[in-house]
Amino acid sequence: MSLQDRTILVTGGSRGIGREIVRDLAAHGAKVAFTYLSRAQEAEALASETVAAFQCDGRSLEAVQATVKQASERFGPLYGLVNNAGITRDQLLVMMKKEDWHDVLDTNLTGVFNFCRAVAFGMVKRKEGRIVNMGSVSGLIGNKGQVNYAATKAGIIGLSKALAKEVAAQGITVNVVAPGYIETEMTAAMPEKTREELKKLIPAGRFGSVQEVARLVRYLLDEDASYVTGQVFTIDGGLAI
Repeated sequence: MSLQDRTILVTGGSRGIGREIVRDLAAHGAKVAFTYLSRAQEAEALASETVAAFQCDGRSLEAVQATVKQASERFGPLYGLVNNAGITRDQLLVMMKKEDWHDVLDTNLTGVFNFCRAVAFGMVKRKEGRIVNMGSVSGLIGNKGQVNYAATKAGIIGLSKALAKEVAAQGITVNVVAPGYIETEMTAAMPEKTREELKKLIPAGRFGSVQEVARLVRYLLDEDASYVTGQVFTIDGGLAI
């Protein structure tokens, strides 16, 4: 497998799973452009000769199109896109504020649409490309207090399957990676009792690592995955079984 000198754009690449995806792809020879919204210091810490950070609000199609143009001018035409950016605004439905619903949908789902739309034409023209959209097991089995988040992740699955059918004949693949509980800053901040209770629900008995997720994403971006499209890859230790 090789991604040498391939240009890949990763959204939400300044921390957590996104940061590890950026590191992993760069370590395997890719030229990586990644976006961030507000964590400028963390983003700049990742920058190097083959890694570039771009501040971008994925909710704006115009901003996304400008970022795609800048990334292409820096590293060359985009071969791959990883839609990783996302937020949570957890609350029970009966207590959820309207703005919490719309903020999550605009960031998590509209953002994916905007980036896919911005890169798709160029990929179709070149007749090659890889798109990996980050879902979640919440989009498959739901999760209490996450009707907004689960709706966006289920929507990403539908979007990805439809887009995969639209662009498969042009040599472009579109897949979803749906993580379960992964060791990140967010899960590390959970009370230990909560972490242990969650692990009891996972057949593997542990949280996954960001490295495991990044390796799966890298495979789906590779030329060797050219016949894999429209699929959802859960990486959850068996949680969604």
